[in-house]
Amino acid sequence: MRASFQTGTIFFIFFSLISVQVLGQRTGLVTGAIVDRYTNESILGATVTVKGTGVSTATDSTGRFRISVPVGTYTLSAGYVGYLGEEKFNVVVSSGNAQIVNFRLEPAVNSLNEVQVTFNKGQSAIATDMVTPLSVQQLTTEEIKSNPGGNFDVSKVVQTLPGVGISNGVGERNDIIVRGGAPNENVYYLDGIEIPVLNHFQTQGSSGGAQGILNVSFIESLKLSSSAFDARYDNPLASTFVITQRDGNAERLSGNARISFTESVLTLEGPLSEKTTFLASARKSYLSLLFKLIDLPIRPDFEDFQYKVTHKFNAKTTLTAIGLGAMDHFNFAPTRESTPENTYILRSTPYINQWNYTIGFNLNHKIRNGYMNVSLSRNMFENNLDKFEDEQKIESTRTLLVESQEMENKLRFDINKFVNGWKLSGGLMTQYVGYNGDIFNKLSNTVSDEQGNIISPGRVLIFDNAINFWKYGLFAQASKNIFNDKLLVSGGIRTDMNTFTDNGTNPLKTLSPRLSFAYHLDSRWDINASVGTYFKIPPYTALGYANNSGVNANKDLDYIQSTHYVLGTQFLPKNSLRFTFETFFKRYNDYPVSEATGISLANQGSEYTSVGSEKLLSIGKGETYGFEVYAQQKLENKIFYVASYTYVRSKFSGLNRRLLPSSWDNEHLFSATLGYKFKNNWDLGLKYRFAGGSPYTPFDMLRSQLNYLAIGTGTFDYSRLNSERLRSFSQTDLRVDKRVNLKKTSLNFYIDIQNILKTQNASFPKYTFKRSDDNSSFVTSDGAPLQPNGSNGIPVILNDSSGNLIPSLGINYEF
Repeated sequence: MRASFQTGTIFFIFFSLISVQVLGQRTGLVTGAIVDRYTNESILGATVTVKGTGVSTATDSTGRFRISVPVGTYTLSAGYVGYLGEEKFNVVVSSGNAQIVNFRLEPAVNSLNEVQVTFNKGQSAIATDMVTPLSVQQLTTEEIKSNPGGNFDVSKVVQTLPGVGISNGVGERNDIIVRGGAPNENVYYLDGIEIPVLNHFQTQGSSGGAQGILNVSFIESLKLSSSAFDARYDNPLASTFVITQRDGNAERLSGNARISFTESVLTLEGPLSEKTTFLASARKSYLSLLFKLIDLPIRPDFEDFQYKVTHKFNAKTTLTAIGLGAMDHFNFAPTRESTPENTYILRSTPYINQWNYTIGFNLNHKIRNGYMNVSLSRNMFENNLDKFEDEQKIESTRTLLVESQEMENKLRFDINKFVNGWKLSGGLMTQYVGYNGDIFNKLSNTVSDEQGNIISPGRVLIFDNAINFWKYGLFAQASKNIFNDKLLVSGGIRTDMNTFTDNGTNPLKTLSPRLSFAYHLDSRWDINASVGTYFKIPPYTALGYANNSGVNANKDLDYIQSTHYVLGTQFLPKNSLRFTFETFFKRYNDYPVSEATGISLANQGSEYTSVGSEKLLSIGKGETYGFEVYAQQKLENKIFYVASYTYVRSKFSGLNRRLLPSSWDNEHLFSATLGYKFKNNWDLGLKYRFAGGSPYTPFDMLRSQLNYLAIGTGTFDYSRLNSERLRSFSQTDLRVDKRVNLKKTSLNFYIDIQNILKTQNASFPKYTFKRSDDNSSFVTSDGAPLQPNGSNGIPVILNDSSGNLIPSLGINYEF
């Protein structure tokens, strides 16, 4: 009753506030720049048109433009002699911040005869990206902001793209699973700077977490490539995320403030000088207050910051400085209602204290028919985990202590030329890496039979180690349209080395060629194909593991290898509508396998722990395969939609050399998002997601009973690895936005409701002991106090489901 009253109050306040109408016609500002896609040269005199309004303008001597239009949502187009036209859909213009829209035009083979916006659909598929012409999806900042259930979180929005699965059974985490690969097989680049940590409460040695770090107000576009990777990027096995940030407002100080149930964010931007602009933001969460309100035992909180400063020395040279960082705290508190589920969370989940940052500088200098980049960056991640038996918080009951740091100092150089239709690039990178790990992990108690004979000794992992080493990489890439622009051929090669592993200095061990083709059949159809081999160094948690003798036990690990084979087609009936079909097969070699449990590291990484700190063997194999179907309608006639279906199988082997379903083997993935623009600046969005049941490993009941008190969880029976599956996952999300434009500012009221249908989705089973009716103590089989080895405990498997409707009400104020 209380919850219903609170929800009703929230909706009443929300709709009362946004029912206010503001009289008078308001205008907004659109600014941006137009450059050559391959040389970054500014294009003077290019035409920018706001479709449906008759408003157009031309770029100035610096390639910039400025247009004032009535507030609303528009499609912008740009074109110039000798270039293919480009359109930007769903451009929301308000009376608050200036809307910054940039165009990167593709040179045309046949020059146009006059200045006009011309869209060559025969080029649109191939010209989108000469390096990765297939397996590419893109998101704009507006698509990320308005995604139902996304709550301004880039990582959550990405999970709706084709080939991207969910993790943890019910999709509560931000692990990004691309075409059946593990979470740590993805790499992320922000304005050319690698960012190894993308989420709060990161799983060290893997990826994911509970909440994304990036501020969506900074993002201009996000490109996901799930194959045919550009050779400039090291370590991708499943995907690359290339995120481009916009520059700050060059005309005046402006910004936005967002306040919601879960967080507050302040973003500022503006000019620092005639040649310098900045973007800066800070965010504070109060998730702990929300979780207290809904009576959950966990109390997560975080803060993060982000900035970008751009300085143009002259027309040819630009220096960009970026930075982002976060602090995370994961604690616990008693709940009003004590339940077995809440007690399990307290016993099984560690306290988490983390912080991380990435800072970097990129110098871009234009040269004849191209440009070059020099990037210098540093990132650091500190992870502290702590767990105790039954939450007693005394040293003798400690079951887990992780104190570790990862550091990378990176220098990258690349040169890019566009000559006679050839797109050429090459470069190198060097990194100085450091890892420190102080680990105590109680893995199991000693198991004995009734006569006291030891069946298996207890396992405790203890080590304190520090390593430092160098990494190097070289790459080259070339692309060209041939046969009268009918066929795009793109090829690249890369090698990576390091000074730590036994075979790390042999460049032939990681020689990774890749080749892709895109054939243009006619004005609407393209056929694409690619093959490539890619390598990734094992996680630092694995390389930094030391055995009982203090020896680095994993120096003999090899780079993980993945070979991709992809074939697809694309159908473009018009510029705003796109259909794609792709089939893929990936083969893995030298995947690390745990010597103790016999399972592949590819199955780990979906829990709030640390992955890889154990003896590993480079003997694992794997394969993922399937197909994707995707349809995308950009905003036209007030409606837009995207829909995708993926069939994917993911199998990996361990010590037994048998390919078994991995933890990411969902089989069926479906996602659909629909948006509609109503009158008076009302927007509606609906999203539906479906995923086949996640595989899981059942418990070894005997070992679980003997170890539960020590480690707070059950012990898995790895002889039955992933032999069971959860029920299928499904969720429907709703989002409603209302924009109110004032004289020089604007307000955006929104309500974002996750799981509006209250669908019950199964969580992974949890092992515990039966507790008394008031949940204050354990019930035993003989009525005596619970034995330390749990032998008189009564095992219980919790098969709980979650189906909470989660509303998020917020206001975004632009000024």
